Amino acid sequence: MSSPIFGQLKTSLADYLTNITYRAQFGDEQAAALMARFELPRVVEALKAVLDEHSPDAHGRCPSCRTRRFGRAPAPCRAYLTAHLCLVATEEDLPEETAVPMRRRVAFGG
Repeated sequence: MSSPIFGQLKTSLADYLTNITYRAQFGDEQAAALMARFELPRVVEALKAVLDEHSPDAHGRCPSCRTRRFGRAPAPCRAYLTAHLCLVATEEDLPEETAVPMRRRVAFGG
């Protein structure tokens, strides 16, 4: 059973993500532009912060994930794999006009 605080955090984040997704998908052009300008950078920063917690150590292991009692998960861990699958591996599903050419991508990372 999870703690009440975790439940509140989970619900609050789920509501926030549902709200911004709905506004971006179904809002008018101004709402979509505001989402892109103000909310998208916040979501990107949050994802970068989570992934920073899962950056491999000097031995190539994730410092945050554990696979067994005294071991660490190899990199890339599930956090990186999940982010990659959700954001990069599904690019072929995007409409062609929204896909960003590889040469124009901005590199993030640490």
